[in-house]
Parts: sequence; structure tokens; C-alpha cells
Amino acid sequence: MGAQGVELFAGLEELAVMGFAEVVTRIPFFLRLERRILALLDSGSIDLVVPIDYPGFNLRITRAAHRRGIPVLYYIAPQVWAWKPGRARRLAQNADRIAVILPFEKEVFERVGAAVTFVGHPLLEEEVSEPDRGEFCRRWGLDPERPILAIFPGSRSQEVRRHLNVFLEAGRLAVADHAGLQLVLARASSIPSSSLSGFDVPVVDDGRSLLAHARAALVKSGTTTLEAALRETPFVTAYRTHPVTFFLARRLVRIDRVALANLVAGKDVVPEVLQNEVSPERLAELLSPLLDVESPVRKAMVAELAGVRSALGQPGASECVAELASELLERL
Repeated sequence: MGAQGVELFAGLEELAVMGFAEVVTRIPFFLRLERRILALLDSGSIDLVVPIDYPGFNLRITRAAHRRGIPVLYYIAPQVWAWKPGRARRLAQNADRIAVILPFEKEVFERVGAAVTFVGHPLLEEEVSEPDRGEFCRRWGLDPERPILAIFPGSRSQEVRRHLNVFLEAGRLAVADHAGLQLVLARASSIPSSSLSGFDVPVVDDGRSLLAHARAALVKSGTTTLEAALRETPFVTAYRTHPVTFFLARRLVRIDRVALANLVAGKDVVPEVLQNEVSPERLAELLSPLLDVESPVRKAMVAELAGVRSALGQPGASECVAELASELLERL
């Protein structure tokens, strides 16, 4: 959004906070940001509010806009199917339209009377001309003849701190069992280069191309699991968070799966390893059959990932959301 000329009140590094315990220290920042946005809503210059994801903060802004009579189009709805189901009814009351990106979400919001549209997943519309393997490997100093194990530790600093070392150690164990395997780290744009330096492992900024050319991947749970599914790259997903956050989540979250690829499929397509179960040995064990091109486990997962892609709908999410926004503006 910043690259397209949007005026930003806060950047990704300031906003990229997840969990219960983690957000406590940031409360003063979020209160200041909320006051600034409320003042903007009161200025009379806003015709439409488009909250995107980020429900802990954006649901408050949605309610505030609704009370002021400002139309709201909520894009990428809260995961009410996972926890806090009461948010679905509140959002239905406060948002004029809701645009959802996962196929099963439409029915969830329709049950509470929301005006909801399934627009498809935005990842499907990103037309990326990925370099061929030779060009990709030359650019990043990799050997095109050797298979790649891609490591995705996360797009938030707190995720990288919790995942990087254990992911790399798992990768080294996999290398010991699979001759010629090369480890490659993916760096999200929100992560400083210095956070991934000094590990004697190549670091790549082009995560999508890395997934396309990887034999398998070790991925922090999140949107990257869908990116891997779209490229039909077998992977293992893992997640660690603050112990207090995990303790509370176990008691509040109502789903048995956390990986988006598994949620879309409605079954366990890829292995999930969480919290204290995340160890180099366990991750390497799960990765091993995925690195063998003749493995039945790998072949079955590739077939299931193709089904995940089909379930995500068709390209055109952004155009559909823009049309919904135009409809709301035309009512003014």
C-alpha cells in the first residue's frame, strides 16, 4: 500500500504483533493510533472505511465508523470460526459489506445475517513471472543441480526469534540424511537483513520463486502455507509463541488445525507441529519423506495440495473488492 502512494500512519514493523502476552506492551501505541484514526473519522472527510484483516484493532474502528454513519467494507474477515464466534454477529451489525477470502467463511457470516461475498484468495491473482531454475540459482548463488530445502521462519521479528534456530537445526539434520541437499532461508520484506545474517545459509528475498524451485519447505504457520500449496510444494508447518499466549489459545481456540492449507482442505494435508513439540529432530523426521521424489507420502501430499488450490476460487479478489467499494460509494 505504501508503494502505491497510500499515506501510512504506522508501518508493518509497528503493527506486526501477534498473541495475547505480546500485545500487552504495545497497548499505549495502539491507543494513540486509535485516537488518531477516530479524529480522522470525526473530520467529515471520510466517505468509506475499508478495514483489512487485523481484527483486534480493526473491529474497534469498524464499530466507531458505523456509529458515525460511515459505510464500512471489511476485507479479510476475522477468523470467527476459530475463536470468539460472537465477533461474527457484531461485525454483521457494524459492517455494510464483508469480503471473505476462504470458501467456508461465507456460510459462517450468512448465518448471522451479514451481507457477505466470497471474493477468492488474493494470492491467486498475483501474476508472478518466476525465473527458471537456472536463472534463479545463478541470482542467489545456488547450485541448480542440487535439491533445495526452503526455510521460512516468519514475517514478524518475534516469529523469527522463536523459529529460526530450530528450523535451521532441523534443516542441517535433513542435509545429513539427504546427500546434496542445500538449505536456503527466505527473508520477508518486513524482516531486516541483519536478522538472518551470520548463519552460513543463503538468504533469498524472493520467497515465491524459492517455493517454486524447492524440493520441500519448512514453513511457519501462516499465509506462506497457502503460497506453498499454490505451488504444490510439499512442506511441514510449525509454530511457537509465548507460553502464556499458547496456554490461552489452547483454551479459547475452537479448531483442531492451524495451517491454512489444512483448514481449507478440511483435513490434515500437511503435518503441523506446535509449541513444545517443535524440535529439530521431529521436524527433520517429517521432512525426510518429502525430500524423496519417489516417496508415496510426498506424492499423496502433492495431490492434496492441488485440491487446496482448487478450493481457493478464481483470480480477481482485488477487482471484486474494488467493485464492492464502488457500490457503497455510489449510495452516498
